[in-house]
Amino acid sequence: MSDSKLPSGIDRVVGQRIRWRRRELKLSQEQLAELLSLTFQQVQKYEKGVNRVSAGRLFEIASVMGVQVNYFYDGAESQLEDSRPYRFAEGGGANEGPRAPVLDAETLDLIAAFQKIEDDSLRKSLLNTVRAAASAFESKQSED
Repeated sequence: MSDSKLPSGIDRVVGQRIRWRRRELKLSQEQLAELLSLTFQQVQKYEKGVNRVSAGRLFEIASVMGVQVNYFYDGAESQLEDSRPYRFAEGGGANEGPRAPVLDAETLDLIAAFQKIEDDSLRKSLLNTVRAAASAFESKQSED
């Protein structure tokens, strides 16, 4: 397969956004696949960024999920800028290019819950608390 057809960092970001929206809608991969006339394995590959999503398919996914196509690209630039190039563990350190951060189920749940908080001051307070906890953890890690 040519390099231009291999999934890139943006493909992984789009896949994560598909997964995030699917979870917001409380749909299983099987349910989304049925709505799109796909197999759940294909949805899984899209979500993992293993397979690229064509423009037409992304439009269809956006329609089924009730969002605009640009939803899948929101924040992609900062995710790709913040991520470091991935190096293969074996094979002389071939560079795969930038990767989007991996968002596990717990992180997605946290984001979804955080977005439901309408009080701006409470959101800022919680964000500051999480940042302080992360900073304290980083400091402790660097001391060890």
